[in-house]
Amino acid sequence: MKIRVGVVGPSDSVKQMMKVGESYPDLNFIPFVYENTEETEQIILKNKEWVDQWLFSGQAPYYFALSKELICEDEATFTPLNGASLLAVLLQAFLDEGHILKRFSLDTIQEEEIEKGLDSLVNHNIIFHLNAYEGYMPSNEIIHFHKKLYEAGKIEAAITCLNNVYQELTAMKIPVYRLVQSELTLRRSLEHIREKGHVNWYKKSQLVIIGIDIIRSSLSNEERHLSYKLKHQELELKKVLLQVAEKMNASIVQIGDGLHYIYTTRGELDLYMSSQSILSMRDEIYIHSKLYVRIGVGYGLTVLDAEESVGIAFEHAREYKGPVVITVNEEKDVKVLMEDGDEISYQTRNIGNEWEKFFKDAGISLKIVSKIDSLSAHYQKTAITSQDLAHWLKSTDRNARRILMEMEKIGLAKVVGEESGHRGRPRKIYELQLESFEK
Repeated sequence: MKIRVGVVGPSDSVKQMMKVGESYPDLNFIPFVYENTEETEQIILKNKEWVDQWLFSGQAPYYFALSKELICEDEATFTPLNGASLLAVLLQAFLDEGHILKRFSLDTIQEEEIEKGLDSLVNHNIIFHLNAYEGYMPSNEIIHFHKKLYEAGKIEAAITCLNNVYQELTAMKIPVYRLVQSELTLRRSLEHIREKGHVNWYKKSQLVIIGIDIIRSSLSNEERHLSYKLKHQELELKKVLLQVAEKMNASIVQIGDGLHYIYTTRGELDLYMSSQSILSMRDEIYIHSKLYVRIGVGYGLTVLDAEESVGIAFEHAREYKGPVVITVNEEKDVKVLMEDGDEISYQTRNIGNEWEKFFKDAGISLKIVSKIDSLSAHYQKTAITSQDLAHWLKSTDRNARRILMEMEKIGLAKVVGEESGHRGRPRKIYELQLESFEK
């Protein structure tokens, strides 16, 4: 198994990374050269399906891709620049000019890296005007930073980490030197990439079970058994599931009356979801069969673990009257997929003795508080009534009042007012106090 690594950067950086990468036989390097950082967007969009990991020449293309949501942190890294590289550039500048330069402008690299890489004697005798930004900054702003300082006579030369900035300043006849990554830091980045790649391959092969459970109507068991209409509907359901299984390279097993399991891997499911969501599967089932279904997605390291996760998903799904999609990962964290594409997440496990003691004498569980915390963030609302909570949890107003009273007892909610203007007694307004819970 070779991990496919997309190497992105200017030609000289890509060439250096490819050369060092020759000593890593388990990595397959694919070069992508650009002239400007912004070209990174099209490079990734056109080649994402052919690449397992992305290696960027520096922080500019990495954070540019991250800001555009083209990549996530676990599928990419960049080669950082350090003080040792800066020392080499200073020496080159002194040799080229024939004397020691003492005033430089410097972009990208952080101040702590300068202190770590340069001898204190050198550092204290050279003035650096820093533009040590974090994340991504457009190259025209960096060019302006160097140009302004040079024209004001505050620097003798510029040092940049970006190739297009180097080219532009050279064209302006401004003395400029390019800071590039060292072989040591490059090798560390390659080790990091290899580790990430193996972890992602492992995750892709992880088992996933998708459970599809028909929401039965009020027909009796005998009426269902004799209903030809229902049998035709179930046949249409199976056709849809067969098409889904084919796309996922999966297998289908009918577990019971109206319950089907699709066995696949995380990698196949992620590939399927790159073009459509699990919600679309639920909608497709209804369009063809006119059947409402609950869908539970369970992840696990083993078949038994995945089946347990599906079981937990269905436990939560049955709290909803209508169709719903719920996923449970290997850590037993629950996610409810909302119609607008958002997700509500909450935990089902107690973590640590402190929380176990906290909920020991409470009349509510950690699970329900975690769920309320997620719902509060989703609806961006912390001042609620029992009616609000009943709507969130799809429960009765009486049960919601009980939960809020228990939360008040343990300091996770407090009464801040009353709401009138409706039949019956005024409703208490509770302010959720979940800051300590979130920590």
